[in-house]
Amino acid sequence: MRLSGDAVRADVRERRRRLSIVAPTIVQTALAAGLAWVIAKDVLAHSRPFFAPIAVVLCIGVAVGRRLRRLAEMVVGVSVGVGVGDLLIARIGSGWWQLALVVALAMAVAVFLDSGTTIVLQAGTSAVLVATLLPPSGSGGLDRMVDALLGGVLGVVAVALFPASPFTIVHRRAGPLFEALADALEATADALARHDMELGAEALGEARRTQSTVDDFNEALQTSKEITRISPLYRHRREHLARYQTAATHVDHALRNTRVLLRRANSALRVEHTIPTELPGALADLAAATRAIRRELAEGREPVGARSEIISVAARVRGVHTDREDFSAYVLTAQLRSVIVDLLQATGTDYTTALSALPRIDTHGDGQHGAQPRSD
Repeated sequence: MRLSGDAVRADVRERRRRLSIVAPTIVQTALAAGLAWVIAKDVLAHSRPFFAPIAVVLCIGVAVGRRLRRLAEMVVGVSVGVGVGDLLIARIGSGWWQLALVVALAMAVAVFLDSGTTIVLQAGTSAVLVATLLPPSGSGGLDRMVDALLGGVLGVVAVALFPASPFTIVHRRAGPLFEALADALEATADALARHDMELGAEALGEARRTQSTVDDFNEALQTSKEITRISPLYRHRREHLARYQTAATHVDHALRNTRVLLRRANSALRVEHTIPTELPGALADLAAATRAIRRELAEGREPVGARSEIISVAARVRGVHTDREDFSAYVLTAQLRSVIVDLLQATGTDYTTALSALPRIDTHGDGQHGAQPRSD
């Protein structure tokens, strides 16, 4: 299938955006890898210190998160692979079956020690290198373990002294997440206001493709938290990341509840059930409040303005009257309430306080109140 010119340009822009995000990390990794090679070869006098730059790449990585764990896995993996390889190859010689045996044993030992991917893969590749290119000789095994440790330590030092801004990382990945939720809420509002089944189905399809956006943000958040732990330059800003952490959990919940709302909206539109007239406006206002949360977090502030907007929407829910016999209208209203509670919690409000901002459901329009649903 051929792409249009606009689609190609959009794809190129997205690729450039991704490159701009990771470019500082690429430069950081490349320089630290070169330094690791120089130190291991010229200072420590190791003849082929390839594990030193490999450890740097694994520790810093273009992917985000868990550098300290990768360092430990790298060192242990190399130790296991080299140790098993040196022990067996020196006694049973080299060959295809010896290689297979060494790799199997090294990976089995690594799995027994830890389930991490890096430790298992590094043990296997180290065993291959020992069995083929670097047969046992003198202190070679010890040198390789030292190289791995050197590269890992340099990787951590590079992150600590020349870190990427954790807030830039989080802010760039938070944007698509908040926009995905705001777009889903707006699309639901439009579909209900226009009684448009096609628009509702399209909105549901888009909302179902948001999980990768959630995963990207959570990964970026993990990296940013790690940078603030390692680097003294950013430790004083942990509170800022804590706000993002709180928001991330509850924005994810709001997205899930919005998908449920969209499914029910599509069902209601398909069979022409009654739609509470207040719903489209409330959903549109929640979309605006979602963008306000993103804006205030990006400015380093607690999202109190967004919280006020959401509380205002919650107060208007009192005017939404639903009869339990009209199942679609009742579920739509209940899901709207769940999204409100989720977004209030995303601003830092605790669950009990968020729930109390909502009036109890008027199930008959006559002042009688039903049970209060819980947001999941």
